[in-house]
Amino acid sequence: MTAHEDEEQGEVFFDESDIIDEIDVDEEDLPDAEDDIVEDSDDSIHIFTGHTGELYAVACNPTDPVLVATGGGDDKGFLWKIGHADWASELQGHTDSVSSLAFSHDGQLLASGGFDGLVKVWDTSGNLKSTLEGPGGGIEWIRWHPKGHLILAGSEDCTVWMWNADNGSCLNVFSGHGASVTCGDFTPDGKTICTGSEDATLRIWNPRSGESIHVVRGYPYHTEGLTCLSISSDSTFAVTGSKDGSVHVVKITTGKVASSWASQTSSTEGDPESIECVSFAPKFPWAVSGGMDRNLTIWDLQNSSPRFICNHEEGVTCLAWLGASKFLATGCCDGRICIWNCLSGECVITFKGHEHAIQSLSVSSNLEFLVSVSMDSTARVFEIRNFH
Repeated sequence: MTAHEDEEQGEVFFDESDIIDEIDVDEEDLPDAEDDIVEDSDDSIHIFTGHTGELYAVACNPTDPVLVATGGGDDKGFLWKIGHADWASELQGHTDSVSSLAFSHDGQLLASGGFDGLVKVWDTSGNLKSTLEGPGGGIEWIRWHPKGHLILAGSEDCTVWMWNADNGSCLNVFSGHGASVTCGDFTPDGKTICTGSEDATLRIWNPRSGESIHVVRGYPYHTEGLTCLSISSDSTFAVTGSKDGSVHVVKITTGKVASSWASQTSSTEGDPESIECVSFAPKFPWAVSGGMDRNLTIWDLQNSSPRFICNHEEGVTCLAWLGASKFLATGCCDGRICIWNCLSGECVITFKGHEHAIQSLSVSSNLEFLVSVSMDSTARVFEIRNFH
């Protein structure tokens, strides 16, 4: 049939005999018109897929650069090694989500905290050393003393507990908060404890006596629950973030607010967006904060003003400094990780691979790997040796 004849005839019909082969196509396999057919690339160099639920916690060992611990909503923890796909040790025994993980500073022990109210201590092969009991609610966070095998943990039942990890004995219970204790830590000199709570207060404690030295509350401090806390390397200041969208710096010795920064942007409803993560820079006079307003703010501590406000496409859930450098990683609700040069305020690279929100980040001791855990039930490893 010529093209001219084709035009005259209008529609062209196939004859049964023209069909060579018939193929069944599942409608789900067909791309939707609005779907991006190009999938996001995966920049990770290693994926750990041992978990069967959302992941909440990750910790890199401070002495072994390839040893990683992860925990999540499948009530399990795992120890595994970067680049060793055949080595993993399951940490069994929690009866609810594993919400927090931390290695001791000498790298010898791992503590896991669960929403079952238990803290478990493991060696680096994954053998259970002890189970620490006491709290009447889920464990929100765990920290080790900087100079020894003492564990500090905050609970949903308003208390903070301190144990000796070597013999399992309880050394102190810190009572005074009126709601869940959402964040806390030892000062780097090991002499003081700072804890923040859903009750909108920061408490500063004497670890030996259990006495509350200072309670920071009311104007000009937070008006809603604290979500995060970080302590300066010289043990002088604590920086805290809250659901009220503000960031405050408190002098630990006096309990007085030294600097206050309100939310830089508000949500469309007019309510401030929660701050999710804060930290002091290891070697610069800065503090950083990230939150649901989709910003990382780099604060200049010397003149109490923002150096840079770094925008993301989605909320910022967590952050991690890449050693004592100018580089900082942020984890986001969209599953992306951004590496920022905090001297220039520029995003130098975006790592893709996760399908859902990043929950936590940790950096390997040799500063070569960044490990992320996500609501997508995977842990991923990204190479960061170029960012020191």
